[in-house]
Amino acid sequence: MKSNFLLFFHIILPCYLINAQNTSQKADSNNLERFSVHAQTTIINQFKPKFDAPYTGNKSLTTEEENQTSITSTLFLGAKLWKGASIFLNPEIAGGSGLSSAQGIAAATNGETFRVGSTAPQIYLARLFYRQIFALSTETTLQEGDFNQLKETIPTKYLSFTIGKIGVADYFDHNDYSHDPRRQFMSWALMDNGAWDYPANTRGYTPSIVLEYVTPKNEWRYGISLVPLVANGNKINQDISKASSHSLEYVRRYKIRSKVGSVRFLGFITSANMGNYNQSIALSPINPTIEATRQYGNIKYGFGINAEQKITNSTGIFFRASWNDGNNETWAFTEIDRSMSAGISISGQKWKRENDNIGFAYVVSGISKPHRDYLKAGGEGFMLGDGNLNYGLEHLTEFYYSAQVTNSVYLSGAYQMLVNPGYNKDRQGVVNVFSVRLHVRI
Repeated sequence: MKSNFLLFFHIILPCYLINAQNTSQKADSNNLERFSVHAQTTIINQFKPKFDAPYTGNKSLTTEEENQTSITSTLFLGAKLWKGASIFLNPEIAGGSGLSSAQGIAAATNGETFRVGSTAPQIYLARLFYRQIFALSTETTLQEGDFNQLKETIPTKYLSFTIGKIGVADYFDHNDYSHDPRRQFMSWALMDNGAWDYPANTRGYTPSIVLEYVTPKNEWRYGISLVPLVANGNKINQDISKASSHSLEYVRRYKIRSKVGSVRFLGFITSANMGNYNQSIALSPINPTIEATRQYGNIKYGFGINAEQKITNSTGIFFRASWNDGNNETWAFTEIDRSMSAGISISGQKWKRENDNIGFAYVVSGISKPHRDYLKAGGEGFMLGDGNLNYGLEHLTEFYYSAQVTNSVYLSGAYQMLVNPGYNKDRQGVVNVFSVRLHVRI
């Protein structure tokens, strides 16, 4: 019975919706939407050959040959309530695993696996939120229908209010060329600023309020979110007086020789029942445990910059850089305290495959001195812990080709080259990761 349900959710339902959507579009492609139904399924298989290392800890990337698969399927249901108001519901099912259970690499190689808390497929509520737009101008523009987005006319200048369970990265740190692991780069440190410890449960969602001020050239965005009870936990701390996260972003849009570009400045601060690296070492110089020093009032704060620029009609480039203070433990995203990335994205117009895409990017990541001292002493975070640390910056290079098979089906091949996984030069040589990705979207 369970296997039949999973087959329905992952395969049969998306195929049915594709047919229904195509029929609707043929009937009248200009209709504005009162209701919205979309779906996606993404399957990623990753293979890593064997490599050498003199030692392996509890949270290391295993040295053995490895092959892992992840799968997610999401329904995106939306409805217009009244002028400017809409509500969205996203049930999701996810299963599988990243390489070494998504441990041992700070810039983890599969951006879908941070949402997966169990290898067995499980269904859960990903998002449920209400959004209200308040017009600040009479001029309008057509918004095309998409995931959690109705086809409707919206003002070019507006205030908006969103409340509910969301993915915070849906609103902050967006980048047209590097933000979606289902279609673009797969590494965690390429889909977002690596040092942004953005608030989320294990699967990537949390209750939040987001306020936005949007004009054609400028955007201001503020969000307050709940955080997990424990680091990388699935249960959310409901006591906002003790634990919460605040995100603030400014976006400037511009054109250079008629080619669009933007730059985003992001700041965040999170307060939670965090442990402190230096205090952990003081309590236990050998094999310290961060949990022993957890207390409310500890904070993590940081900054990020995110820029993108279209170069030609088919080519765009991007750059990100981020930093956090690194004194207290990573709470929700990944164990990166400093990060810098850059890349290029090329669509297939020149070879008459305009919906195909090639991407090439590089990211370098690091951690603070208290963080590296903690790992050197044998401490463990929720992602890293080799039992020792010969510190070096972690480097990841990623290349992918995404081919459109049909209007709704995309097949990708990717290669990632990793140096110093988990910031440890003792994890010797180059780690090679090969990926195949199937993505269906309607």
